[in-house]
Amino acid sequence: MSRRRHSDENDGGQPHKRRRTSEPIEIEDRLESLICRVGEKSTSSLESNLEGLAGVLEADLPNYKSKILRILCTVSARLLPEKLTVYTTLVGLLNARNYNFGGEFVEAMVRQLKESLKSNQYSEAVYLIRFLSDLVNCHVIAAPSMVAMFENFVNVTQEEDVPQVRCDWYVFAVLSSLPWVGKELYEKKDVEMDRILSQIENFLKRRQKIHVSMLQVWTADKPHPQEEYLDCLWAQIQKMKKDRWQERHILRPYLAFDSILCEALQHNLPPFTPPPHTQDSMYPMPRVIFRLFDYTDAPEGPVMPGSHSVERFVIEENLHCIIKSHWKERKSCAAQLLSYPGKSKIPLNYHIVEVIFAELFQLPVPPHIDVMYTTLLIELCKLQPGSLPQVLAQATEMFYMRLDSMNTTCIDRLINWFSHHLSNFQFRWSWEDWSDCLTQDLDKPKPKFVKEVLEKCMRLSYHQRILDIVPAAFSALTPPTPACIYKYGDESNSSLPGYPVATSLTNAIKTKATNEEIFTILKDVPNPNQDDEDDERFSFNPLKIEVFVQTLLHLAAKSFSHSFSALAKFHEVFKTLAESDEGKLHVLRVMYDVWKNHPQMISVLIDKMIRTQIVDCAAVANWIFSPELSHDFTRLYIWEILHSTIRKMNKHVQKIQRELEETKGKLEKQHKRRDSDDDDDRNSDREDGPLEEQIERLQEKVESAQSEQKNLFLVIFQRFIMLLTEHLVRCETGGIDVITPWYKNCTERLQQIFLQHHQIIHQYMVTLENLLFTAELDHHILAVFQQFCALQT
Repeated sequence: MSRRRHSDENDGGQPHKRRRTSEPIEIEDRLESLICRVGEKSTSSLESNLEGLAGVLEADLPNYKSKILRILCTVSARLLPEKLTVYTTLVGLLNARNYNFGGEFVEAMVRQLKESLKSNQYSEAVYLIRFLSDLVNCHVIAAPSMVAMFENFVNVTQEEDVPQVRCDWYVFAVLSSLPWVGKELYEKKDVEMDRILSQIENFLKRRQKIHVSMLQVWTADKPHPQEEYLDCLWAQIQKMKKDRWQERHILRPYLAFDSILCEALQHNLPPFTPPPHTQDSMYPMPRVIFRLFDYTDAPEGPVMPGSHSVERFVIEENLHCIIKSHWKERKSCAAQLLSYPGKSKIPLNYHIVEVIFAELFQLPVPPHIDVMYTTLLIELCKLQPGSLPQVLAQATEMFYMRLDSMNTTCIDRLINWFSHHLSNFQFRWSWEDWSDCLTQDLDKPKPKFVKEVLEKCMRLSYHQRILDIVPAAFSALTPPTPACIYKYGDESNSSLPGYPVATSLTNAIKTKATNEEIFTILKDVPNPNQDDEDDERFSFNPLKIEVFVQTLLHLAAKSFSHSFSALAKFHEVFKTLAESDEGKLHVLRVMYDVWKNHPQMISVLIDKMIRTQIVDCAAVANWIFSPELSHDFTRLYIWEILHSTIRKMNKHVQKIQRELEETKGKLEKQHKRRDSDDDDDRNSDREDGPLEEQIERLQEKVESAQSEQKNLFLVIFQRFIMLLTEHLVRCETGGIDVITPWYKNCTERLQQIFLQHHQIIHQYMVTLENLLFTAELDHHILAVFQQFCALQT
């Protein structure tokens, strides 16, 4: 079709000219659509579709070669890696018809691989390597040159003074390609392949694995071991080798074209040396393989492959690829997962649920935002209402039964997922099945989990609704009525210090008093901290703060909006009362006393107070670790507040750094423009002056913000060390077991801080090591720091 159109290009006439300008764009769009959609549902077979598409592309190569190359390179690695073998077959057919195109494609892929590695795009690089290796099966790339590339990758393990994570990645790149190409390479180059695998085995034996416990979803290895990802993949490849490189789950469309492909001329990969390690290299973190189900959990239908069978790896990789390609569109993502090729041979619903939770629970952070997994599971339940909800319920039950050994961060994500999921299904759940939690201490994982889920459900509904859906026996775990506690509201408390002032303040605020009038009323509040000779201006008055904050929050208790308006209107009063560090801390204490039964209100008020600079981030951290908050120390909302506070601090620093870089860029542009215009020096100095002053000011702001950021982390880690040390000493002197639910929660919260903010914390590692995590520290606490250090070394 394209050739026929192009034969008309010399015809005259305006209409033809107009059509001609848009015609190449139409054809390019058509080519992209044809390439992206090959392998989807069709009335024709995949083989006939591939043959037809190869014919169309071959005809369009003279005019659109660069476009076809770009689409194939992009689609294969970035957009649709789950259809890898479909595209390798297509490239194989094109290579058989046009040898030069095959060579250019291989060169383009190798170029893209080098760029991906230099720009730290390692997940994309894995797919590119896998694609290149599968081209060996399609007779596009000669097996010896692929083996040579793998040898260069494995030689990275011999490099000195490089982080272990660098060696890990290159070993993973080789091992993860072998399910696709292992058989072909062993048939052609068995001696070299044995040498590569022997080198890998030696590396795995000497590899440090201190980090593993920090990344495990469960601390217990029963019923399923939580293996480090390279150990698990190595076991899978070893079993595959033992089974003579047989596997039954990779779609291999090129087998149908063997007679055509084996006649094609092959290309040698150009010599490929991995880019050297630099300070800017950011390798992927190690992982632990999540296991939830085995063949005993899916009693009916096809058998689930064992955890060390290579089929398990292939299925999980393909499902992860589908999620990676379609995660922004939950409906198409769910449909693609459910139409997985070969689904009749496996218990697909079990695999899908396990893979989704593997991503949701991945430490330090999931690949995508948490809420995506919730919406995806809801969509899957809608598409498979007869089977998937049962598998999901089975998984939830298994999570509940294994809460004792589950990582605290993963429990947080489970709480958020489960409460959100219930809110989409009328909060229906068989709560009676979990009544065993009612006989346990409230600090044990099961009752804590149910309590937190009900608290989150209330946020997504309302208090009475939660009371209605939960059996009466669960009343101890249901959230209290989220009402404001106003200590000056009852006349029986009239003897309280500050009561008369609170009454005056209430009347003044109701009559729209100004800030000056509020200050006048508060002037009469006595200061319990002040001696006669103290100067009122320099001592902080806790009673003044208590009366003002209690009264104002009580009057604004109707909604979040009312509370926000109150903070805005009396912002000057807050800033004056909370001028000192003790003042800021006391504002937070009083706010907690007023709203202790409404965690969501506490969270949003603190968020607002930080934004409006009534309190600072360090004050929030000190408040969280204060004795007054010990009762709620293990509650989820407290840690959500702390992480939100840290994120605000980090964003603040990044914002100023960005402003500084932009201003430096403007100055550089100005210099370049001036160099080209040959302006006189006096004019240039006048132009540079304001920008140079701005850069100086911004540099000071960056230094100040980074100092504040470092101080925040020092405060947090110092408080953790103090709390844990006190606990360890108490247990040692009392002869009590150190490992209590509180201790597990506290150490895992410390791990959580390290993991969730690892990129920022790495900047301050030397300071942390010299000031806090010293060799004299108790080994229980120091172990957490050492595990964290091992993640990037």
